[in-house]
Formats: sequence, C-alpha cells, structure tokens
Amino acid sequence: MMAARPRRWLRAAAAALLRIPGGCRGCHVGAAASLKREYDAVVIGAGHNGLVAAAYLRKGGLKTAVLERRHLVGGAAVTEEIIPGFRFSRASYLLSLLRPQIYAELELKRHGLKVLPRDPYSYTPLLEDARAGKAPRSLLLGNNMADTQSQIAQFSVKDAQAFPKYEAFMNRLVSAIDPLLDTCPLDVAGFSQGSLLQKLRALRGLRALIRAGFTLGKQLPQYYQVLTAPISKILDLWFESEPLKATLATDAVIGAMAGPHTPGSGYVLLHHVMGELEGRQGAWGYVAGGMGALSQSLANAATALGAEIFTEKAVAQILLSSDGKAQGVCLQDGTEVKSRLVLSNASPQLTFLELTPQEQLPPEFVQRISQFDSRSPVTKINVAVDRLPDFRAAPNARDGCPLPHHQCSIHLNCEDIQLLHQAFEDACQGRPSSRPMIELCIPSALDPSLAPPGCHVVSLFTQYTPYTLAGGKQWDDREREDYADRVFDCVEAYAPGFKASVVGRDVLTPPDLERIFGLPGGNIFHGAMSLDQLYFARPVPSYSSYRSPVEGLYLCGSGAHPGGGVMGAAGRNAARMALEDFKKL
Repeated sequence: MMAARPRRWLRAAAAALLRIPGGCRGCHVGAAASLKREYDAVVIGAGHNGLVAAAYLRKGGLKTAVLERRHLVGGAAVTEEIIPGFRFSRASYLLSLLRPQIYAELELKRHGLKVLPRDPYSYTPLLEDARAGKAPRSLLLGNNMADTQSQIAQFSVKDAQAFPKYEAFMNRLVSAIDPLLDTCPLDVAGFSQGSLLQKLRALRGLRALIRAGFTLGKQLPQYYQVLTAPISKILDLWFESEPLKATLATDAVIGAMAGPHTPGSGYVLLHHVMGELEGRQGAWGYVAGGMGALSQSLANAATALGAEIFTEKAVAQILLSSDGKAQGVCLQDGTEVKSRLVLSNASPQLTFLELTPQEQLPPEFVQRISQFDSRSPVTKINVAVDRLPDFRAAPNARDGCPLPHHQCSIHLNCEDIQLLHQAFEDACQGRPSSRPMIELCIPSALDPSLAPPGCHVVSLFTQYTPYTLAGGKQWDDREREDYADRVFDCVEAYAPGFKASVVGRDVLTPPDLERIFGLPGGNIFHGAMSLDQLYFARPVPSYSSYRSPVEGLYLCGSGAHPGGGVMGAAGRNAARMALEDFKKL
C-alpha cells in the first residue's frame, strides 16, 4: 500500500480507531457469550454464505456456531478502513445477486441493510476520438430504454434498435435458469442407482430442469448456444458497434481466467445479469456503509435467531469419528468443538485437501478436488482520492458534486473486443496485461459516509494478472507497485489529474486475495464458473448436493452450486439439505 499524503484530517483520523463493521477482534458477534464445547452444527467461516447457512440452521432449531479465522465477519464482503478516514469494500464491491428469499426470510432491512440502486449503471468513455482531436465520445447505459438507445445510436442505429430485443432475449433465459439457483442440482447417481428415497429427492432437480426447458420453448437451441459459445460470437449475432459489444462482454469475463473468445464465457455474462435489486431485474447497487454492512446485517439476523458467531477462531482440522462421520472441529489453538454437522464455507480445496483427514476421502474425489480450476486474473486496487475523477468525455461539474456517470461501473480500456482479448493473451503468457481491463467504481458518489468531505473511495477491479508470473516468478512489492502504476497511467489517460488526486492505495494481486480472504488462487468465485464446473459438476460430479463423502460434512460456500457472487444461495441450500439429513441422524 502506498503511503498516504499528509492531510490535517488524515492525521486526526489516523489517531482514531478503525471503523470496521463486525470488526470486534476475537469476540462473539452479538450478545456476550463464550464458545461452548458442543453444538448441533458448526459453520467454518463467516463469509456471507456461512452467515446465511447459520441463520437457516438456527431457524431450523439447531444450536449453531460460526467460527471465523479473521477479526471481522463477511469473508470477501467486508468494509475496511485500510487508509485512515476512507472505508473500502475491500474485495467484493457491488450487490445484485443476493437471493430475494434471503432478503425477505431473514428480514435484512430490519437488521440494517440499506441498498443504494444505480441509474445509470454503466459508463464507457473512449480514447480514440480524443486522440484524433475530436470531441471524446462515451456510452452511458441506464434503466431508461429510450435514453440508452439514444446513447447506443451514437455508434449504431441498428444496435440501438436491437438492444431491447437482446434484453428481452436474455431476460427470458434468466427467468428459466433462476429457479435452478434455489434447488439442489439433479443427483444423476441417486436417480439412476440410489434408493427409492434418493430417487424421489433427485426428481426435484429433474423437475426443475424440465421446467427450465419448457420456459425456453422452441428457442432452446439458441439459448444453448448462449451457454456454450464464446461471448464474442453471441454479441456478434446481435450487434455491430465495438464499444457496446466490449462493454457487454466485460460481464462475461469479469473474475474469470477467460477471454471474450473463450467458449462458455456466455454463461458468466448470464450469471452477472440474473440478479435483481429492489425488484428490478439485472440491477446492481452499492450497500450503504460498504459490503461489510451487508455481512453485518446477515450476522445480526443470525444472532437474533440465536446463532453464535466468533471471530479469530481459525479451524485447523475437521474431526471425524471412528466410523468416519463428522463430529466437530479442532481450532488452531487446540480447542475441540463437537457437533453432529459441519458446514464449510471455505473453498473446496481448503475444506477437503487441508482440513479433512485425507485417508477418509475416496482417492478419485481427492484427485478431482485437487484439479478444480481456481485460476484468477484479478487484481483489486482500492484507492483514496481527494477529488472526483474528471473524465475527458464528461468533465466534472464546477461544484465538484458527482454526476450521473460517477455512480456507474466505469469501463476503461473497453473500446473494442480485441483490447479485451489482448489483455487476456498477455496473462496467458505470464505477463500482467499491458493495457488491462478496468472496472472503476466510486461508491462514495452515492454514499458520502465512506470518505472525508470532498474526498472519495475508488474501486479498481482489474484484469488480467496471472497468479504466477512468467518463468515461475512470484509477485513481490516491486511487481505489485509497477502493475498498479500501469493501471493508474491508464486511468490518467481517460481522467487527467487522477494520479495527482491519489491519497493512498491498497493493491491486492491474486496471491494477496488468496492470503487475506482465503480465495483459492485469488478466484472470487472459489473456482472457475466454466460449464465443466457448474450445476451437477460443482465442485465435482456426484457431490453437487452440498454433501461430501464424509457423512455430516457439507460444503456451503461459492465452490458449491450455484457458484460465486454475493448470492447466498449456496448457504441457504446447504443449510436446508443439512437440516433434512439431521432429522434422520
């Protein structure tokens, strides 16, 4: 992290305690309580899925404890004051995918959650026109279709006319797949070879798949292509203007070690448009107080139900009985906590390759988990600035107040698909992208509480950066800062004066994301969202029902169906499955 420039208010802030939601060190989150030696269920990790699972387990009547390694709850959905006076959503930074059932059933608004919707939501400034001596152009997308079409028409009237049809086409696919997120995947092995009870359970997943097929109807082949083809091919079928195609393509590759020409990248696009916010399909917004405020609302809901959450309680091993069943966990300090159920919000690799005794797992299962693709291209840079970025394509107001585009996801180096492809190719050669894809967000444009008056917090979600550099070289401070400087040079080209406005920065490469947040390989989804690692193949075939080869041990994090993003579905689904099994124990 770059040292902050001195400011009077900065010195005062530095003397104050950090304001971190849920950041009570080594404590029980909620009413005072001490860690007991036995519970019905233990949840490993207080990421958002772990908190959701704990809430539903407690709603089902189980005495539940959540054990978190870090000093605060939330996993990657945290707010941290890493630069005095500035509060950052340090890893995840936008909300959309959280399941509406969780909002309602856990009464998250009553527990403090406040969401700030964005409209407009996407802004792509261009460099080419400015370099040619012409007025810079930009593309602004929002909820008003007429305004959005007017923006697109700058580049193509044909594309402007096609855009509403494209939106309707994608929304129909979302409506078909959406119910699959809240159900256990079809258990093929159970359906074909299991007991009568297993076959009846498997029928639930089969019915959900059949309903999805009926929803898509005769257009099923076209929708199949969306899920399997490169996003570049899909967008070429609909549009001709490069700025629009590149802007839409960012949602297909964000967080993925994949380029726009990679087969199957269309599904990742779908994954990012299937959410909703305040009842609006596909909308994304900021959380007031940062993403840590969402995690705190989930923790509040869980503790209100009676769950107990403890920070700085790192789990060292999952305990098994003599007959191979889960019977609790052992902490790093040697403390043993007994339980009949263990739900792990950690990644599949950490859960099964490090925490679970290997001799109790089938060799083929271990092999498949060890081969689970968790490559990540992401480097997240959190930046404190003393003024709003001032873009050439949309100059700031004289009073310095945020303009509509400042609340958007601002896409830089996204003028055309080829730029995205080249950035990906650089990383495939072990090099950080020479002109990285950048998604720039300024949450303080809608939530001034995150920064001192007149100042702002800026999130730079960038790719592509390989986990290991060419020649097997590891990231060091020089490599990290050189890459951040390159990113800042790119931002400066679009918004002159940006570098001079920087107060401090926090640079998180893939190894940093892994070390701090437990994201394997730095992957924000706990594993690639590729078709071979989705639905009944997540994390591995025959174990997609949240259960594991160890009776009583469940996976409830993003490495399970339906995958990554701040969605909560894996936590809710896993808890329901565990509750169902608990009744039979």
